[in-house]
Amino acid sequence: EVFPPEESRPAAPVDFLQELPSYQSARRRRAAGGGTEERRAAPQSSAGRRAAEAPGPERDGGEAAARPVREYPLSIAEKRRLRDCQQANIKSLSGWKQWKRASSKSMKKVLNEVKELSSYLELWRHDIHSIEGKFGTGIQSYFSFLRFLVLLNFTIFILMFSFVTLPSIISKYGIFNSSFAKIPPKNVEPHCTDYKPSGDQGLIYFYTYLKDLLSGTGFLEVTILFYGYYTIDAAWLSMLTYNLPLAYLLATFAYLALSLLWIIKRSAEGFKQNLIHDEDLFQSYCNKVFAGWDFCITDPNAARLKHRSLQYELQTDLEEERLKRKIADRTMKEKLRIYSLRMFINIIVIAVLSGCFYSIYRATVFSQENSNVSIRHDLRTDSANLLVQYLPSIVITLANFIAPQIFSFLIRFEDYSPAFEIRLTLMRCVFVRLANIGVLLFSLWSHISYCATDKCKACGYNYELYPCWESEVGQEMYKLTIFDFIIILSVTLFVDFPRKMLVAHCSWKLVQWCGLREFGISDSVLEIIYGQTICWIGTFFSPLLPAIATIKYFIIFYIKKISLIHTCKSAARPIRASSSNFFFLVVLLIGLVLAFIPLGISIAHIPSSKACGPFRSFNTSWAVVPDTVSGFPTGLQQVLYGIASEAFAVPFFMVICLIMFYFIALAGAHKRVVEQLREQLVMVRFDPLFFTPKV
Repeated sequence: EVFPPEESRPAAPVDFLQELPSYQSARRRRAAGGGTEERRAAPQSSAGRRAAEAPGPERDGGEAAARPVREYPLSIAEKRRLRDCQQANIKSLSGWKQWKRASSKSMKKVLNEVKELSSYLELWRHDIHSIEGKFGTGIQSYFSFLRFLVLLNFTIFILMFSFVTLPSIISKYGIFNSSFAKIPPKNVEPHCTDYKPSGDQGLIYFYTYLKDLLSGTGFLEVTILFYGYYTIDAAWLSMLTYNLPLAYLLATFAYLALSLLWIIKRSAEGFKQNLIHDEDLFQSYCNKVFAGWDFCITDPNAARLKHRSLQYELQTDLEEERLKRKIADRTMKEKLRIYSLRMFINIIVIAVLSGCFYSIYRATVFSQENSNVSIRHDLRTDSANLLVQYLPSIVITLANFIAPQIFSFLIRFEDYSPAFEIRLTLMRCVFVRLANIGVLLFSLWSHISYCATDKCKACGYNYELYPCWESEVGQEMYKLTIFDFIIILSVTLFVDFPRKMLVAHCSWKLVQWCGLREFGISDSVLEIIYGQTICWIGTFFSPLLPAIATIKYFIIFYIKKISLIHTCKSAARPIRASSSNFFFLVVLLIGLVLAFIPLGISIAHIPSSKACGPFRSFNTSWAVVPDTVSGFPTGLQQVLYGIASEAFAVPFFMVICLIMFYFIALAGAHKRVVEQLREQLVMVRFDPLFFTPKV
């Protein structure tokens, strides 16, 4: 078969491509950016006419940048002719337009080089690329997600340190001629302001410091780590007056808003991919067979794993087809049986959750009632007291370990599809981990708010057990963070490494049958999302907790990397990077939304401590906002009160709903366009315009 030269080949159906919605959208966007339809018009179907009518600089009207030649749907020969025409037309431009065009190209080149250089400064760039090359994009997505949390927590730490911790330190030590003021609370009973931190006095043993470091008590309780340290009402930095209570509250809102916007921004791309990748079964098979290979893989073991992964996915698709046919053929008796079984299993799941919640509640009550600071320090007493203080953390960790194992066992009897089994099990595990934190906080607040005497009611909270209850909550979040890190480190050192040594040096059939532990991506992600939710809640009560979380996740990255390479094997059921990234961020977003609830209750409902913290002079933490607004000019006060009124809130809510419905409709329209494009792609092989017989 003899192929004609490239110049004489029939032109591609460019006119048809120009009618596609994606191309029309691109034209509209370019036209809105200041260009003209003539400049942005695509080349025509004829090769000579396309080169002659190509948008040259003379049609730019002084535009800084013309459309690159590589964007045109032309052959190489036509692109060369188009480039020659454009270069010839440049000479006819004025000196100002030529300089403007050259400057634009130079600036674009500099920006691209800066962007490329900044990519080399990206944290763990080489390590993540190496993991991607050896183990695929699914596992790489977990480490990229871990890097995102490190950067997020570091940003939150910079925010809290800059606006809360640093002004307090500067004003307390008189740096830069600064000073501070402590205003005693008004109309408050004297016993409510009595607060004696459990600082160590006298001869201190080394293990006492270790106990304080693990529990957040003792010398740590009076440091910048916890809420009780920030007792300044106002600071004067040179000629500026700094309202620390307002800054503390606004910094809390700022890190929550920053986290929300950052997560939404990162999840937007994953949402688009999930919206587009809702493919039918035929396309799913074609994508797996013809485009399922991950060309980033270079390791032979990872390649064999990828083969098994594709085989598993095809088997899963076939199994889902079999289940669909089985569901369609079910009789009424079989439907009644399976629905009854699922209802019974869900009752068991609810019973397991209730048992976990009740155990956490009782452990928290026991810990709060029996943990005390001994005047006489000895190793046995301090060790027992430390164990009692860590009892809620231990029970929560056991619940997080046992409940998922029960759920994984029960899901086998519910007769769901394999994909739905994984999603349902993961959502149950997410609910267990996040709800456990809620139960812990509920247990603490029930004790904090319990008042049986008139003295206690005068303070609004249990001042005898919790003279500075915000620091107590911060210590609980601190202990959960530390204990979670200890568990992750201990599993790697005392479970994975010994198991690796046994598998490598012991030939027993039982040991070889157990094999290495799988590197479970979903379980590992749930671990760090659980820790991140604790960090979001605890930052209000412990402003430097994000710094601890940053160090924690930084070390966990290397722990997980070593565990992946040396002690674990990749999961037999890997997940795709596109779907996993979106799932990780959705679960993280759920954790952030759940963190809003306890923080909102703490700020707006529970009375603030009268013996410590920046909100000593206010009934609640939120009361600092109306107190600050009352000092504004009258006109500004009326504007702010109008924004906060129902007359503004109701129309604003309606507008937001209309905007939301618009974007939902737009997403549905885009999805329908994608489906139409898929149908057109299926029909391409039957269209004579796309297949011209070769001579």
